[in-house]
Amino acid sequence: MSPRLSTVILPVHRWHEGGRDRWQHAEELGFHTAYTYDHLSWRTFRDGPWFGALPTLTAAATATERLRLGTLVTSPNFRHPVTLAKELISLDDISGGRITLGIGAGGNGFDATALGQEAWTPRERADRFAEFVPLLDRLLTEDAVTEHGTHYTAEEARNIPGCVQRPRLPFAVAATGPRGLKLAARHGQAWVTTGDPKL
Repeated sequence: MSPRLSTVILPVHRWHEGGRDRWQHAEELGFHTAYTYDHLSWRTFRDGPWFGALPTLTAAATATERLRLGTLVTSPNFRHPVTLAKELISLDDISGGRITLGIGAGGNGFDATALGQEAWTPRERADRFAEFVPLLDRLLTEDAVTEHGTHYTAEEARNIPGCVQRPRLPFAVAATGPRGLKLAARHGQAWVTTGDPKL
């Protein structure tokens, strides 16, 4: 089996001024998957163009035919499982089942405070992630979900007809600590890591 190479395309170009061309070129080059970062802004790009990940991936889905598409990574910093599930099911449908969700606990930075909240501690991020991922899993595999958690609630949330990919689109779970690795083992179809942050 030959190796599968993937790439990251930052959402920094207007769609009709080079944005579409980059996704199509990634497909022409034979990449297996092209990911984009799901942030509100990012590092040195904060004061320049930065477009939304899910609308960008939706446009990329209509501009390509074979290329898998994904986020690297989505986090609870500014997402809620109920609304995210609805958007992912729509994106999976539009793409014909070519979506992978890269998902992580999030961190400090612009995403953590853009909605006006205080940045969460590492423990709170881990607590929220431990609740977010299983709920999102249920929302993407069950027609109707009711769940009352500490951080996230779903009240008869409906997601019919569900994902094109069955039982749901794959999760690539970003994790380094033991709690995150357990989530990756239980819910993930892939593991995302940049290595031990202490090294």
